[in-house]
Amino acid sequence: MRRGFTLVEVLVALLIMAVIAAMGWQGISGMARARDIGATASERTLRLAAVIGQWEQDLAAVYDSPLVPGVSFDGAALRLVRRNEGGVQVVAWQLREGRWQRWAGPVVQRAGELQQAFRASQQLQGPEVGQMLLLEGITDWQVYFWRGQGWSNAQSSGDLVAAPSPVAPAPPASAA
Repeated sequence: MRRGFTLVEVLVALLIMAVIAAMGWQGISGMARARDIGATASERTLRLAAVIGQWEQDLAAVYDSPLVPGVSFDGAALRLVRRNEGGVQVVAWQLREGRWQRWAGPVVQRAGELQQAFRASQQLQGPEVGQMLLLEGITDWQVYFWRGQGWSNAQSSGDLVAAPSPVAPAPPASAA
């Protein structure tokens, strides 16, 4: 007599294989989702690092011009006058509708051109030439300046001059 598997045994074996296959499929699907999420997070982190690098370069190259402020913040945009090859350049960083943008004006060499570029940076309305989208999904930003003894909010402090050091001056030398 030939002995084989019964129909019930075959169906149970098929059910077990189907469950194992479904678990494997879910595992592969989960790994693919994790890879995609990781790639997106990595891309955003690299983008943020590039933006911060540009921010640092702009701040390191600030030029304090006698004609326009080297650094100014009005709550909507941070304007910098920076040294650049061939002259100086006005750069504006601003947050508009959840998008952090950087506008770079032309490199100028004359006083009138610098003042004109600074005025242009105050009148940015949308996608002007020289404007670049840096990051999206930004809800708010604030700029603080180090003034003498501590950090101060740029908006509420205005363009105040840093207070003198609290160190008492040396006593006058006595004549002996």
